[in-house]
Amino acid sequence: MALLGRLEGFREELSEVFETTPGDVSAVMHSHDWQLALAHPWLPLARRVAAPASRRYFAGWFSSGEIHVLAPSALERRASGLPESAAALELSPFHEYAHLVVGANNPGLPPPFGPRSFARYLRWAWLCEGAATHFAGQTRLLRPAILRRLREGPRPGFPPTPRDAQLLGGTVFALLEDRRGPEACVQLACRLDGDGRSAIERAFDSPAMEIEGEWRAYLGAFTSAPPARPS
Repeated sequence: MALLGRLEGFREELSEVFETTPGDVSAVMHSHDWQLALAHPWLPLARRVAAPASRRYFAGWFSSGEIHVLAPSALERRASGLPESAAALELSPFHEYAHLVVGANNPGLPPPFGPRSFARYLRWAWLCEGAATHFAGQTRLLRPAILRRLREGPRPGFPPTPRDAQLLGGTVFALLEDRRGPEACVQLACRLDGDGRSAIERAFDSPAMEIEGEWRAYLGAFTSAPPARPS
């Protein structure tokens, strides 16, 4: 019941900026990861595509009118041991509800899921996961995982590929908010035209090459800053 109350408060917050915020959403908790995977077979596929540093944060999934997440005890076990990791995972229900909001305001994105809509999710994973991470308030808490990703893997693409969407998608929205304000983030989350670079050019009102340079500088500053602490 406490979670449902917090989700309703989150819905009210998002209703101030999004045209549509789904109500009557069921929240289902799972004690074990295998239960969550059985309930949502698209989740293991999405997790498999993702970079190793981000896989622990796929702790829930969403469908029409429902969000499924790991129970608090399972989220605690899943955390890396850093306080930021535990705090980011605690926000998993809000991440999944944000997915529902983005999908409700953007007919091109799921739910519902099927082969075609999952392929579209992967194509726009940086926007799907980035918006959910941003509006759930997880981006700053993912700094240690982002730093690990930048150390372990090749130079990330721009916009982030499905491999990096969970960790780096939120940084695109954070940069956009810094540059053009919160409303621009909402507009980006609600419009799916063209390809990723053209969507970014439209959102930032600047050439994609210019924004890419700013984003890479932003990532450098973000990962060299003092660790974010959960509030």
